[in-house]
Amino acid sequence: MDTLILGLPVAYYIAMVAKVLVAFVFVLLTVAYATYAERKIIGHMQVRLGPMRTGWHGLLQPIADGVKLFFKEEIIPDQASKFAFLLAPLVALIPAFISFAVIPFGGTIEVFGYKVPLQIAAYYDQAGAQVFDINVGVLYILAMASLGVYGVVLAGWSSNSKYSLLGGLRSAAQMISYELSAGLAIIAVFMLSGSLSLHQIVAAQADGAWYVFKQPIAFVIFFICSLAEINRTPFDLPEAETELVSGFITEYSSMKYAMFFMAEYANMVTVCAVTTTLFLGGWHGPAFLPGWFWFVAKVYFLIFVCMWIRATYPRYRYDQLMHLGWKVFLPITLLNIVGTGIWIAVTQF
Repeated sequence: MDTLILGLPVAYYIAMVAKVLVAFVFVLLTVAYATYAERKIIGHMQVRLGPMRTGWHGLLQPIADGVKLFFKEEIIPDQASKFAFLLAPLVALIPAFISFAVIPFGGTIEVFGYKVPLQIAAYYDQAGAQVFDINVGVLYILAMASLGVYGVVLAGWSSNSKYSLLGGLRSAAQMISYELSAGLAIIAVFMLSGSLSLHQIVAAQADGAWYVFKQPIAFVIFFICSLAEINRTPFDLPEAETELVSGFITEYSSMKYAMFFMAEYANMVTVCAVTTTLFLGGWHGPAFLPGWFWFVAKVYFLIFVCMWIRATYPRYRYDQLMHLGWKVFLPITLLNIVGTGIWIAVTQF
């Protein structure tokens, strides 16, 4: 395993492939069973049972749904722009998965005597003393989040449907409005950590020094804005069944519809993973259990919170959505940045 390829041992490439597979399988399984969990959790909150018939207590329901969607008829409207219509689900789905490349989901393991960080886009130097990762990992995630909205806009425009077009336009405006506040909210984290590297941000939160305690306002605003950016209830205006039938996915069927569905839940997993990394200490936790366990536990807790919010709050009106983003969250995040700067200046000098 001492053979070098492009200056790195073969063990690094083996570990890289293994990390990609682990992260991909984790996201896929979580997406599949998040749909089941949401139906069960909301069902019990509404004094219902949720799925019960497919498998024990409905445990096979996600598999049955996937098989059903796979074999349903593919329908493409005659007047649709076919290339963009087929491309849109991929554009929506792929960024949700590749965002995981920069998220650290554990500490360090050894492979054939080499230290390997549990982060896809990261590796140790030859001496095993320093981790190299994408030093602007947060910007990478924000860029991928921005790409995802193109899939929604393409779907809305290419379907040649008024409902779909309105959903696509709503999504574009919503993304621009809330991505600004989300980006400004996490500037306070950069100011405290002094880095855009997710590995270093997690390292700065060791020993319980989580940024959720130092920046509770930034945490709340970032999480809410992230829900709006991925079109989760109560910010699901681009889909809004009561107004737009199903919005940008009205004309989609079969696996193309399933890909949009997967993209929504994969985005939810990514948002919860990013929130865990930035504010909840990442994989840090009591030492009697491995770091990856604490990371997964925190992510699953936040996913539960997303489902709880869906069961609790009704959908916003569109004017309320814009008012909240531009007139409430934006000023608060700017004030939080100023306050954080003053606090750092006072405590350091």
